[in-house]
Amino acid sequence: MRRLGLVVGCVVALGAVSNCFAGGISGEYLEARTCDVYTGPCFANGEIGIAGKEAVMAWRIDEGKWQGKDLSGLGVALIVKANYTLGLGGTFYVNPDKITAVIVVDEKASVEQKAALLHFVKDSAPALTKDVVKVQEAPISLTNDHLAGKGVFTAGKLSRIETRALAKGDCVCSNESVIYPPLTKVDNAHAAYTLNMTYDGKDLERTWSTVNKRSAFLATFEK
Repeated sequence: MRRLGLVVGCVVALGAVSNCFAGGISGEYLEARTCDVYTGPCFANGEIGIAGKEAVMAWRIDEGKWQGKDLSGLGVALIVKANYTLGLGGTFYVNPDKITAVIVVDEKASVEQKAALLHFVKDSAPALTKDVVKVQEAPISLTNDHLAGKGVFTAGKLSRIETRALAKGDCVCSNESVIYPPLTKVDNAHAAYTLNMTYDGKDLERTWSTVNKRSAFLATFEK
């Protein structure tokens, strides 16, 4: 189901990344990184190799089936750690050679649905899921208000993202654009301001908490 006619103006203003394709499963998407994705080239250049090695990606399936299983109302997340900045496309293409990940599946899902959610994530982000060190369950919640740029994602106490819309005061050099696109193929993507993004698990041998960065995307997906 296509949505988001109301955010066209915001999308254009903030340098959106958009892909449109039809399919049988659709929903909401939220992503946050530990580097700015909407920024000036000089600022992005200063973060390469230092920041942006971590990311949290979350999907909420509004309707549809995957591998024959109805996943409507379920959520899933991919939490990623790399040895270098995750810049798979965009102005500065950086492809780290060591990426490990944790996949979090909705605790409400049945055994068959959890298997389908796992396959869905691996199909959606194959380059990021070659080394999945843990698959775990958690209560997952994801809500996006695209007009306000407000996204909120929680996976129990394991991970959280909270965003707001980018504002005029967030521009530092007046040469900002979307330097890094989303880490997976999505629709109607627009950059947002990360109020906070956390990961507090043990399986990636690293935890993080980042605040106040221009490092998130709200989007929809359809496959």
